[in-house]
Amino acid sequence: MKNRNLTLILISFFYSFSMLLFTSCNNSKPTKTDNINNDIPALLDRNEKIRYGKEWDDVSNNYQTLKLAIQKNEADHEAKIKMANLFIREARVTGEHGHYYPAALAMTDRIINSTTKVNNMEFLALVTKAGVQLSLHEFKAALGTGQKAIQLNNKNAQIYGVLTDCYVELGQYDKAVEMADIMISIKPDLRSYARISYLREIHGQIPEAIEAMKMAVEAGVPGYEDTAWAMLTLGELYERYGEADKAKLLYEEILAERPDYPFAVGALGAIHLKNKDIKKAEETTLKAIDIIPEVGFYTQLAEIYKIQGRTEEMTKIMEEVFVMLKDDEESGHNMNLEYAHIYLDLLEKPEQALTYAQKEFDKRPENIDVNRMLARIYKAKSDQTMTQKYAVAASITNSKHPELEPLMAKI
Repeated sequence: MKNRNLTLILISFFYSFSMLLFTSCNNSKPTKTDNINNDIPALLDRNEKIRYGKEWDDVSNNYQTLKLAIQKNEADHEAKIKMANLFIREARVTGEHGHYYPAALAMTDRIINSTTKVNNMEFLALVTKAGVQLSLHEFKAALGTGQKAIQLNNKNAQIYGVLTDCYVELGQYDKAVEMADIMISIKPDLRSYARISYLREIHGQIPEAIEAMKMAVEAGVPGYEDTAWAMLTLGELYERYGEADKAKLLYEEILAERPDYPFAVGALGAIHLKNKDIKKAEETTLKAIDIIPEVGFYTQLAEIYKIQGRTEEMTKIMEEVFVMLKDDEESGHNMNLEYAHIYLDLLEKPEQALTYAQKEFDKRPENIDVNRMLARIYKAKSDQTMTQKYAVAASITNSKHPELEPLMAKI
């Protein structure tokens, strides 16, 4: 079961962007030290399979250097921004969202709440914080933070990227297009091409969406994580619109460049599952789980067990899934749609799914993904009137999402 939304697609590009921002920052160090606790959240050890040669050594050394700099001088905001982005990247690489997203917010808030103001640092802290809030699915909060940031600097490409993401998630698609157009005019790169691709898909322009994501891949550096994520997203576009063979080749290409990249491993497992090669699907999904504790891999394994009628094993896996979801919630992560997907698609309990989907609808009633989920739930409940209501809302952008066709069949 796949449920990677725009936020998960695009936040992966956030870390590398934020590092680049420092090339335009003034590096002068303030001497004033604010009187606050300078404890630094821990860096968690990586699974050996995702250490990627000397990459992990570089991360560990960088963490120690930044930690010492912050402890030595609380007013070293540049070190705190770099530390926040290190935590964001580790969240994605390791799947330890419950630890790293609060850690990143702790760093940004120490800058925002500081009495020492240094050049561009408050802007960078706000942009970084908005990115984390997007990852936590707190879209209105992210928009508020992003709007504060743009008041400080309206010439930076990435703040327009953040606002694009916010408006997409809130269903304000015209504003999202406006922000994306400004972003790409300032800096046409992997991040801006990826956003253009997503917006084209939203508006039913599938060939154009694929072309834009190809441009994102071409703009990346082979072997780098943001490039791998763009390739993965391109593969998912192919897969979603009936070209699974092309998707499979892309996932295999990712693994040739970045061995054991967990999301490509998991995606191959999903391909095997669609092809009804259950043995390969299980083996590949278990391999992904062995790399990082990503909840989507566990739900995929639960689906495999469900298909085989392995009820006891499915029950055990679902217990783990709910523990993981609770951990995410306790660290501030809104998991309403994830719960809705699980209750509808895995547990076949549309009433429980409706409870969570309605909560999300109350937060962002114009979002087409939320409306499509509600339409699917009401279809499972055999309520044609409500199915039609939400299916029409989900089609407002001319989306060609394959889930829409059966929902619109009798309209």
